[in-house]
Amino acid sequence: MDRRQRPIGFVMRYLRDSKIIALWLQNQASPHTRGCYRRDSDRLLNHVRKPLNRISLGDLQSFAQSLVNEGLAPISRARTMAATKSLFSFCHRMRQIPTNPAAELVLPRYEIRLSERILGEEDTQKLLAAEVAPRDRILLRVLYGAGLRVSEASGLLWRNLRPRGDAGQITVFGKNGRTRSIALPPPLWSELASLRGAAGAEEPVFSSRTGKSLDRGRVRMIVRHAAAHVGIAGAVSPHWLRHAHASHAIDHGAPLSLIQATLGHASISTTSSYLHARPGDSRLRRSCNGDAGQAHFS
Repeated sequence: MDRRQRPIGFVMRYLRDSKIIALWLQNQASPHTRGCYRRDSDRLLNHVRKPLNRISLGDLQSFAQSLVNEGLAPISRARTMAATKSLFSFCHRMRQIPTNPAAELVLPRYEIRLSERILGEEDTQKLLAAEVAPRDRILLRVLYGAGLRVSEASGLLWRNLRPRGDAGQITVFGKNGRTRSIALPPPLWSELASLRGAAGAEEPVFSSRTGKSLDRGRVRMIVRHAAAHVGIAGAVSPHWLRHAHASHAIDHGAPLSLIQATLGHASISTTSSYLHARPGDSRLRRSCNGDAGQAHFS
């Protein structure tokens, strides 16, 4: 039935659902999260084809199974269903639905494969030395040296950089709306500053040919191209460099609290996951025993 022929009650419900979903999305601090959650909610509604107040636990279980049937990766299924639970919890709190059908929804478990995504120091140094364009080489070194998420690197503006003697710092607006400052050593600071030229304070540090910020897909391509260039196998992503930063910092004795602050983890337990990725390393045991150190970057 054409939308123009639908009952007025259905149309009004559709408009109310659109407004509550928009309000739910506005409550997500990260633009990346908002984008993912919007796609997840669209996916849900396209599957169930019902207004929110008529969706049942059975509908949600059917949606979860559809993600399996479509071949979505386990971690992506878990994120999609977590977004679904978030949406219905929000609707219930806002009294848009009488009961929360997602309250009993069990999130899918998935294998944690962090250890497979940590580059060794030798491979990391090969990647950072790849013969690529200056902008791309410095981008790789900032992703690793500062442990940035790809969205944080893409969103860097020149006003976010401040000198500190012969070194410097960057201020990052990160996940869940948290802002943090990260110190950069002199060699990396010098390389980063060399990119500026005549760029203004509000211009992106890593810009495309059009002058806009590099998007996530382009950053991913830069990392994969550099990895392939130096013979590193696997689907290497920008996040692998963030993992490498954390793992290598632990290897060199940096305290977990420092690494947590640098990476912007909300919980120390997230940072601690790097301790369990390679539990047999004697340097990890030394780190657990409280030896101090600085994050390594050469």
